[in-house]
Amino acid sequence: MALDRRIVELYDEYTHKPLDRRVFFNRLMLLAGSTAAAEAALALLEPNYAQAQQIAPDDARVKAERLDVTVDGVALKGYLVAPRAAGRRGGVLVIHENRGLNPHIEDVTRRMALAGFTALGLDFLAPLGGTPSDPDEARALFPRLPADDVVRQGRAALKLLASRPDATGKTGAIGFCWGGGVVNDLAVAAPELAAGVVFYGRSPDLARVPQIKARLLIQHAARDTRLVQGLPDYEAALKAAGIRYEAIVYPDVDHAFLNDTSAERYNAAAAKQAWERSVAFLAAETGAA
Repeated sequence: MALDRRIVELYDEYTHKPLDRRVFFNRLMLLAGSTAAAEAALALLEPNYAQAQQIAPDDARVKAERLDVTVDGVALKGYLVAPRAAGRRGGVLVIHENRGLNPHIEDVTRRMALAGFTALGLDFLAPLGGTPSDPDEARALFPRLPADDVVRQGRAALKLLASRPDATGKTGAIGFCWGGGVVNDLAVAAPELAAGVVFYGRSPDLARVPQIKARLLIQHAARDTRLVQGLPDYEAALKAAGIRYEAIVYPDVDHAFLNDTSAERYNAAAAKQAWERSVAFLAAETGAA
């Protein structure tokens, strides 16, 4: 049985605002009716990283490595995955949610590599010591990340992907939640970005939209009213600037509907459709040398 919508919305508030966990859980108990019911609801909402195995870390079709390099003076740490098959391919920067580079994002990075790209799951929290194992500790670090530094990390990562011997020289980015907003920021700041896929991410500074050179695929969840309400203004700015884009709002799904480690919010049908669209979109924009 689906959870009370108020519980899902409370969890969304908790994950996106500086809401103390104790305050969150007390409010959750009031909605759920008991401590046991609250704990059961939380088990459906919070990520279970044991499920982050669509592509196993040791899958023979891809090769994965931990990245620790410096590009143009910018230190980069992350998870780099490429297909084992020979050939030139586009590079895709995978940008995590506001929980950092966790097992789910690493799995997404492997999926992207299996789809035919060199994929880099970058740990944007590296300047602050890297992604903590505790998701709440990770979330608390994001307000300490200067926006300009995030863009610098992203552009250095794009340069790294574009300069590989097996690269087409064209790069894309795909981001989720916090990472979706970063894709939008990169689109306005990085003319070298060929394509950006935004999953339920905030819009960029609308005044800077005319600077965008990339083609964009923007995907939102209909129940994610916090973001969907701002989409018309973003679309109007994109249209006025003549930017190539497509915006899709998936009906009857929640924020984070692609995240298969969250049983309550994951929607298999919408996730499959959105993923296939994303892969085809990125292939079209980055696959040709």
